[in-house]
Amino acid sequence: MTDVFVGRLMSSPVVSVSPERVVTTAASRLLDRDMSSVVVTDEDNELVGILTTTDFVKMIADEAAAAETTVADYMTTGVVTVSANDSVEDVAETMVQRGFHHLPVVDDDSGVIGMVTTTDVTAYVSHIESPPAA
Repeated sequence: MTDVFVGRLMSSPVVSVSPERVVTTAASRLLDRDMSSVVVTDEDNELVGILTTTDFVKMIADEAAAAETTVADYMTTGVVTVSANDSVEDVAETMVQRGFHHLPVVDDDSGVIGMVTTTDVTAYVSHIESPPAA
């Protein structure tokens, strides 16, 4: 698996929202696409955060008013990212060690270019062929 790179597995393009949007916009995008996270980007497509379904659970627990709550109020900042050239093995290790289910894929020039999820890694592993018997 060390010779397989994230760029081969990632989903692209990614669904993104701006930090100023109300959370109902982000929720609609997640539900419409049956996704569990959305990247938060600025006007230059630079990553500023991530919003996941877990964040929506926290909003409910906090009794936040969705119509008045912005994405910036609940997004996670300081997001761990990967590049399209990172190995799937390294990314899987990061996911397991950190308990992440989503990692944005970024490029120095283009900003956010994709998303790799535990589902992507699982789908890849399910297609690996066993080595031939010796």
